[in-house]
Amino acid sequence: MTRPQPDTLRIKARLERPGFALDVDTAFPLEGVTALFGRSGCGKTTLLRIIAGLEHPPGGEVHFRDTAWQSGKTFVPLHRRRVGLVFQESTLLPHLSVRGNLLYGYKRTPEPLRRLHLDEVARLLGIDDLLERRADQLSGGQRQRVALGRALLTSPDLLLLDEPLNALDTQTKREIMPFLARLSEETGIPSLLVTHAPDEVERLATRVAFMHDGQLERLEPLREALARADSPLFRDEGAVSVLQGELGPADAHGLHPFGPPEARYRVPSSPGAGRQARLRIDARDVSIALSPPQDVSILNIIPVTIESLDEAPGHHGPARVLAVCRQDDGQTLMAELTRLSTERLGLRQGARAHALVKSVAFLD
Repeated sequence: MTRPQPDTLRIKARLERPGFALDVDTAFPLEGVTALFGRSGCGKTTLLRIIAGLEHPPGGEVHFRDTAWQSGKTFVPLHRRRVGLVFQESTLLPHLSVRGNLLYGYKRTPEPLRRLHLDEVARLLGIDDLLERRADQLSGGQRQRVALGRALLTSPDLLLLDEPLNALDTQTKREIMPFLARLSEETGIPSLLVTHAPDEVERLATRVAFMHDGQLERLEPLREALARADSPLFRDEGAVSVLQGELGPADAHGLHPFGPPEARYRVPSSPGAGRQARLRIDARDVSIALSPPQDVSILNIIPVTIESLDEAPGHHGPARVLAVCRQDDGQTLMAELTRLSTERLGLRQGARAHALVKSVAFLD
């Protein structure tokens, strides 16, 4: 095992159970949100439990920055690892108020280690008006936000999120996503997020660790994970692009500019100008033209270079092609085309073209 790096979480562990073996030797950068992605039973939660100290595999190694949490005879228990844990179920203390739950870990955190405080965490999570309510009077989404707040108020060095949205309905997930998205950015606390949902990865992740059958197969930035046709994120839903950029103020037509001049989109609605945002584009909503069309209602026509032409994922009908395109700002834009259209246009790697983007959606 290589010497631990100062800004990484390094894990080497092997754990065997009937019908399952986890075998991992990797390091995660301690910055932003790392999504542990894979199907149920692939070992994501087991790996998270080893990092937390809830599992203790013989011979395992866990190093947080330059501190050994597990190595040889050294084993630091959960309560001394300074991690915040949030599970699928919120596990609040029902007899306490929201304020009481939030302060439960805060009061047990030594004063010199307190970096986050009640007022700012309540504001961040939008629970200011719930502080005096009993925990058993909260909705599912409110309970999960309070659980996040309770974890944050221990001022952890690392946040571990074990499918925190899995028990929530679609609407509640949509409501809580913006709060999760702001956690790492506004608190500076690195997070590991266990999930099997591509939309959560697209919205929240800085990078993705792909897991399969107890193995960590690949660790890569989100941009790279969405830039290859064989990405496991596309297995069921088909290919998507997630673009990151800054929103400008609305123009006279109510349209907001998104992204730099060389890859400028105009979008009809936005979650707020003057900040970084993520734009989701389904590859099936992108067409390709060899020259910029003049008489067309589509607003967003983006110059691109075609980087590759592959078989489109997640499609069981007639053969379709996924054109992996590079915008002039360096970001990847996917277009799903029929094979006939690809041949008729004579598309090839390295060709310049224009992407016609019919529909976009903000990842709120």
